[in-house]
Amino acid sequence: MTSRFSLHHGECAAVLASLPSGCVDLVVTDPPYVCRYRDRSGRRVANDNHTDWIAPAFGEIHRVMKPDTLCVSFYGWQYADQFLGAWKAVGLRPVGHLVWPKDYTSSRGFLAARHEQAFLLAKGHPPHPAIALSDVQPWAYSGNIYHPTEKAEAVIRPLIEAFSVRGDLVLDPFTGSGTTGLACARLDRRFIGVELDAGHYTTAERRIAEAYRRADVTYLRAGVSA
Repeated sequence: MTSRFSLHHGECAAVLASLPSGCVDLVVTDPPYVCRYRDRSGRRVANDNHTDWIAPAFGEIHRVMKPDTLCVSFYGWQYADQFLGAWKAVGLRPVGHLVWPKDYTSSRGFLAARHEQAFLLAKGHPPHPAIALSDVQPWAYSGNIYHPTEKAEAVIRPLIEAFSVRGDLVLDPFTGSGTTGLACARLDRRFIGVELDAGHYTTAERRIAEAYRRADVTYLRAGVSA
C-alpha cells in the first residue's frame, strides 16, 4: 500500500484521537444523515439511527484540522440543528452552503426530495480560494453500486480541487466506499480515511489502493514526482 494514503477501520472519534493535532489540510465527508435510510435492496448505513456520535466526531475533526482550514460536510436536513450545534460548539464556523439539484426524486413525503446539501465550515480564518466555487453544483448519480448512499467522484472532486492543493492531506472520517480517496488519488492529494462498517472498509481499501497505484503509474509516465 502506498504511503500516500491510510485507511482505518473503526469508530471515527476513537480513531481520530490517535492522530496528532493540526495535521489535516482539508476535510471532505459525507456522514450519516440520521434518517434511518434503507435502500430498495434493504441496505442500511451504520450509526444512521442516533445522533450521539455527531459531537464527539466533529470535536476530533476540528482538533486534527490545521489552523485556518476548511471542512465540507454533507448532512441530513432533519437534524440540521444537531449538526450546526455540534459544529459551532467545537469551533467550526459555517462560511458557505452548497446544493446539488437532482433530475430525479430520491424519496417522497411532504415534498419530493430532489437535492443534496453540504455546509462549508471554517476553522479559524482560511484564505479565500483564487476562484470561488459556485454554491450550486451539478449532480452526478453514482449508481450506489458499492454503498447505499454513495456519492459520485464527480461530486466530490470539485470540492477537493477548490479547497486544497497538490500534496495536501485530505481527511474523510466517514469514508464509506472510498469516493473521497479516489478523488484524492487522481488529484495528487494525500488521503486519510476512517470507516466503521467492515464491509465498506474492505471495499474502500481495495478501490483507493488501486486508484493510487494507477495514479502512480500515470505520474511516472508523465515524468512527475508523486
